[in-house]
Amino acid sequence: MSESVADAKLEVKQASKEVKESENVAEKYSAMTVSKNSDINAGEVSAAFTAVPTHKSVKKQIQFANPEEKQEFSKFPTKAGRRSLSRSISQSSTDSYSSAASYTDSSDDETSPRDKSQTNSRGNSDFCVKNIKQAEFGRREIEIAEQDMSALISLRKRAQGEKPLAGSKVVGCTHITAQTAVLIETLVALGAECRWTACNIYSTQNEVAAALSEMGVAVFAWKGESEDDFWWCIDRCVNKEGWQANMILDDGGDLTHWVYKKYPNVFKKIRGIVEESVTGVHRLYQLSKAGKLCVPAMNVNDSVTKQKFDNLYCCRESILDGLKRTTDVMFGGKQVVVCGYGEVGKGCCTALKALGAIVCITEIDPICALQACMDGFRVVKLNEVIRQVDVIITCTGNKNVVIREQLDRMKNGCIVCNMGHSNTEIDVASLRTPELTWERVRSQVDHIIWPDGKRVVLLAEGRLLNLSCSTVPTFVLSITATTQALALIELYNAPEGRYKQDVYLLPKKMDEYVASLHLPTFDAHLTELSDEQAKYLGLNKNGPFKPNYYRY
Repeated sequence: MSESVADAKLEVKQASKEVKESENVAEKYSAMTVSKNSDINAGEVSAAFTAVPTHKSVKKQIQFANPEEKQEFSKFPTKAGRRSLSRSISQSSTDSYSSAASYTDSSDDETSPRDKSQTNSRGNSDFCVKNIKQAEFGRREIEIAEQDMSALISLRKRAQGEKPLAGSKVVGCTHITAQTAVLIETLVALGAECRWTACNIYSTQNEVAAALSEMGVAVFAWKGESEDDFWWCIDRCVNKEGWQANMILDDGGDLTHWVYKKYPNVFKKIRGIVEESVTGVHRLYQLSKAGKLCVPAMNVNDSVTKQKFDNLYCCRESILDGLKRTTDVMFGGKQVVVCGYGEVGKGCCTALKALGAIVCITEIDPICALQACMDGFRVVKLNEVIRQVDVIITCTGNKNVVIREQLDRMKNGCIVCNMGHSNTEIDVASLRTPELTWERVRSQVDHIIWPDGKRVVLLAEGRLLNLSCSTVPTFVLSITATTQALALIELYNAPEGRYKQDVYLLPKKMDEYVASLHLPTFDAHLTELSDEQAKYLGLNKNGPFKPNYYRY
């Protein structure tokens, strides 16, 4: 791996009871036509299904190798309090010791977007992106993504005549990629007003943010934000004179946390929250347990279509992409430890094993550990193998999974990265000490050099590897995005009293509907039950086909 500093452009791209009357939303939409004369209205969409609460228990200074690197490190312009290297350390998804490298096209000027005055072709300036002139390129990226998100586009066409989200004001905090843009534009087509920001400071595709801003969506995000920038962008999305959000779509819980803490009056008027990450769902359960959750929330993360497809199949492919792009590592014969054997861990292990890596697992859950053993993996404690491993991947959703003592014992060249949403799994803060030298070798790749010359390769500063360093499969994101859109429609249109101040799951019928929308891509044909068979099994011929306790 080259040790010189190099800029590179990266093309970044949640048991509930099933109630009897919760069958119709899939049938309603699947029966709808694109015609504006459809007799199905938004109220019927909301009444089509109901969800019930889930159980609440959840489970310095850096030394530089040479003056040139120090100069490169300081390239970004600074303003008081904006790009301070002495950042506060918290557990938010912004925790980072940013290398401050420019991760955008070298042709872009390095002026902070906050210092620029930009307007789109409509004369609107209510946005803050890297360069609005990149909108045309971003539009092409979105069009490419649409080609592999046919189910979400189908939902858009079927429901846009009824405008089920008319009057909704959605504030969102997610990764801003071409795939997310398709979701945002779908929400707009269904009648929503949207304001958006990024949940990760490294995953934003600047050209996509520009394309969304050009079409009128207020986007506040760019790749390589500082911590101060991150919270400033969230605040700009929420705090707009004459505009008040009534729906939240979050990924990680930072937006929900900010509104709850800074704008309590706005939070009390929110009609629903949709959350898609383990971290964000955990925060919602904490609020609910403390009696502080005053709005209903949908846990999308634990829906079957999110767990099995986004978490498992997506990570099975994107883990290799992220590692290859950043390190050029060959996996055959490499000793890899994957911390956590949940759906993300299972996906990572399957991919690594297929390429010949020798994979070990660390687990706290005996059921997951037994699954790992039956899948042919050795279950170990990290300290037992720390001196021999070549790659360590965390995907637990926990904190301090890899600590400084273990980092000190790793062998030279060990690669350390995280596949969890938040950057709390690797104790990166402990590496910010005078005796260690940080050497930036590639975008999102840092060599941490010990006094004896040992190097540990840290990827994305401990942040989410796949979306920070590579891309994720568009088709899988279509599944999650469709679930998110349906959850927003349900919460926004639900009659008063249907949902209390708690965390809910979408009903099984909804998961089955989302899956059915994606089957035509594979030319898959479902077998239909006969009346006799349905009666024998005690099922409705149109589903749901599995009880809520079923584990796929």
